[in-house]
Amino acid sequence: MNATPLAAAAIRALVADSASHVAIEVVDETGSTNADLLARVPSAAQSTSTALRGPLLRVAERQTAGRGRAGRSWLSAPGASLTFSVAWPFRAPLHRMVGLPLAVGVALAETVNGLGVPVQLKWPNDMLKDGAKLAGILVETQAAPDGTIWAVIGCGMNLLMPDEMEAAIGREVSSAPWLAQMDRNALLAQLLSRLCAVLAEFDDTGFAAFTERWNALQAWRGQPVRLLDQGTVQQEGLAAGVDDQGRLLLDTPSGRVAVLSGDVSLRLAQ
Repeated sequence: MNATPLAAAAIRALVADSASHVAIEVVDETGSTNADLLARVPSAAQSTSTALRGPLLRVAERQTAGRGRAGRSWLSAPGASLTFSVAWPFRAPLHRMVGLPLAVGVALAETVNGLGVPVQLKWPNDMLKDGAKLAGILVETQAAPDGTIWAVIGCGMNLLMPDEMEAAIGREVSSAPWLAQMDRNALLAQLLSRLCAVLAEFDDTGFAAFTERWNALQAWRGQPVRLLDQGTVQQEGLAAGVDDQGRLLLDTPSGRVAVLSGDVSLRLAQ
């Protein structure tokens, strides 16, 4: 596997205008790109020399402590995946950030679909290919002293799936060999460009502007699903998309219900 080396200058040269103001860092190895950026959100106790001053993309060839939702680990192999985080300042109030992971999913899925790899979205933050997980999204927010809400948006995407990594993950996952043939700097530039355009729009409109786009990409629409919390079934119904706040809609025998994302997992009902 001879993956193109990642380089900040190469990514920067290929981004669209929407991402031209984003600073870019590439490191060989780190614990977690999300943790790295969260530690740099401006705070009263932090040195101004290390604090974030604007949007920043941080990419790692290898993460040793990658994180998913609910504290789960995200496993990746150098050259076989993309692991990156974007720090972005928002004017929007914190309560309007609920739908952000879904809007990020729209940005990434539209980009990947446009590159010839058909994918769908599973509420609230997974991208599926052939019914299995291709990429995961983790959004963490933190307020700065000036009232700015910083979102750190992490993404892990499988390009190839070495046998030993699939065995370590222990469940069915997907990969995108077609994307693995691309120059990874060009792939990242396209993902970043679409993502930045979506983040700017989200700050102006909230999730409502993305509802139809997310629903068009929804996996399992009309299929019976279950919401699990630590293995316990919380709700069952037919998946009916999301509303303008990003809440999952389920059609149940007692009517349609809206579910706000918490520490829950969505599964197809067997």
